[in-house]
Amino acid sequence: MKLGDKNGFRGNKSYLPTKPCAVCGRTMTWRKAWAKNWEQVRYCSERCRRARLT
Repeated sequence: MKLGDKNGFRGNKSYLPTKPCAVCGRTMTWRKAWAKNWEQVRYCSERCRRARLT
């Protein structure tokens, strides 16, 4: 059994949801850490989160 076979994920992120960052417009791909609050995620990085205020 190869790594990732048990849950069906083989490293291909093309099927995961995406959305643009509110500051820079860069496309963000869904991450497991964002699973519970994907609708509230607006920024791709800490840098963009800080930049929203300026």
